[in-house]
Amino acid sequence: MSARVERSSGARTVARKLALQALYRWQLNAGEWQDLVQEFATDPDMQRADAGYFRALIEGVCGTHRQLDAALAPLLDRKPAELDPVEHALLLIGSYELQQRPDVPYRVVINEAVGLARRFGATDGHKFVNGVLDRAARLWRAQEH
Repeated sequence: MSARVERSSGARTVARKLALQALYRWQLNAGEWQDLVQEFATDPDMQRADAGYFRALIEGVCGTHRQLDAALAPLLDRKPAELDPVEHALLLIGSYELQQRPDVPYRVVINEAVGLARRFGATDGHKFVNGVLDRAARLWRAQEH
């Protein structure tokens, strides 16, 4: 893998981390997606992030969160509104990427979400996120399996 690709993927990893933080805040205090983008533009980590990808994730998830929750609902053991906010944000990001970003391999989507769940989520939250997104990928990206 070239250094350019590694830098790009690292920048997307940081963008996903910032998107997780932004969507966590959004769940606790809903607002316009544009406000989230503006608020996080000054985050020190944004210098290392793919800012365009961060914006796409925030706009996409905020704009389609009802549809994403509806698509996730059959894969969950509880209502999306009852999920831990970190896990919910990660499932929204992962669902958006699986459904709207075919340029991102499903394994990358799952690995990134699980890594963030390990870092920021509850003790076994990463197992839950992994299981849900794996089932989602089998449904929504069957051609990749």
